[in-house]
Amino acid sequence: MSKLQKIIGDVHVSKDLILLLVIGGLYSLSISLSNTFVNVYLWKQSGEFIDLGIYNLSIVIMQPITFIFAGRLAKKIDRVVVLRLGVIFLAIFFMSVLIIGGSAAKFIILLGGTLGIGYGFYWLAFNVLTFEITEPETRDFFNGFLGIMNSTAGMVGPIIAGFIISRLKNFTGYTTIFSISLLLFSGAVVLSFFLKRRPAEGDYLFKRIFNERKKDRNWKMITSAHFFQGLREGTFAFVIGVFVFIATGSELALGKFGLVNSSAAFIAYFLATRIIKKTKRKMFILMGGIFLYLSIYVILFDLSYQRLLIYAVLIAFGYPMLFVPYASITYDVIGRAWNITKARIEYIVVKEIFLNSGRIVSILGFIVAVTLFNEKQSIPILLAIIGAGHLIIYFFVRNVQLEESNIPIEKTGQKPVRKTNLVDGDSGG
Repeated sequence: MSKLQKIIGDVHVSKDLILLLVIGGLYSLSISLSNTFVNVYLWKQSGEFIDLGIYNLSIVIMQPITFIFAGRLAKKIDRVVVLRLGVIFLAIFFMSVLIIGGSAAKFIILLGGTLGIGYGFYWLAFNVLTFEITEPETRDFFNGFLGIMNSTAGMVGPIIAGFIISRLKNFTGYTTIFSISLLLFSGAVVLSFFLKRRPAEGDYLFKRIFNERKKDRNWKMITSAHFFQGLREGTFAFVIGVFVFIATGSELALGKFGLVNSSAAFIAYFLATRIIKKTKRKMFILMGGIFLYLSIYVILFDLSYQRLLIYAVLIAFGYPMLFVPYASITYDVIGRAWNITKARIEYIVVKEIFLNSGRIVSILGFIVAVTLFNEKQSIPILLAIIGAGHLIIYFFVRNVQLEESNIPIEKTGQKPVRKTNLVDGDSGG
């Protein structure tokens, strides 16, 4: 444990916190192996931006619907069971891709919807467990260290997948990679059995928590910020990877792009966990938002592979600046909100509704752009508009006001929740 403490600093971590980090890491590795290449897989079959838009729109429509249902389910059964349901649906998605094979482009709505259901179950449970397992003193560490694990998965996954896919003929490489993802999801399920059971009870207060935005200004600001987070993520989450493939025609080049991006992010997230302090959170959110928006202009007018690699490095340093403190502030707001002891699940659900609403608007804008206008002209304009989403986050977060207090606000049943903090990753989820 002493060696671990030297690595993570003066932070007390529990067994469940470590398990949740590892589960998150396995999820990230499986997704980093396969998810980006699913879009390329569909692109190679279809060659139409509109099909990619419909596929990703299916994901972000089913995800919030599933969140609402999963939230109700989590109030009736164990949250860990909901986590397993998410992994099962993700496995079904990859099995479906394997079975459908070369006809996958004909089933984009079915595939996207299945993936969205998997994301909904998984992220509802993961976010709720994050809120319950972490404390105010460990949340910056958890968010930052999870970022490090995501970056590690991002370094290993895409380059391995790109290498295998580029070396094996036809679609054999894709079959191999999708199969590996299934094994990793299975490992996550096994580890979930070691998490402490966390059953919930009581009424499902979804509408009440949604309407709480009218009474709680902090809650209104955070949910609005999540809409604009989703506004950028919706389109950027899939279009950049396809741009890389279009520019190079190589899955291996896409893997190298992921390696460069995640290598830089690994360093950036580690620094973020040590540098970003509670008193400077809003300043870093503004800096990160500006940095991420300006980075877009590196690729808007020249989609060469070299410029895309520069973009990969820039956003790798921009995201930790924004997301580590933004995640913490979000959990702070939720931790101080009305009736948090009984309604923590509902707060997570409502947050995700706003996040995915932004993604839906983003992808609808993308579909309109590629349907009604010239793709080469409309897509750069669209990216310049929706790319401001992360910068706009600051103008809501700056209005969040939380009083300092040494007295616990609520008790969850496991441990006190004082002034709390939160956030989502760029991809998903």
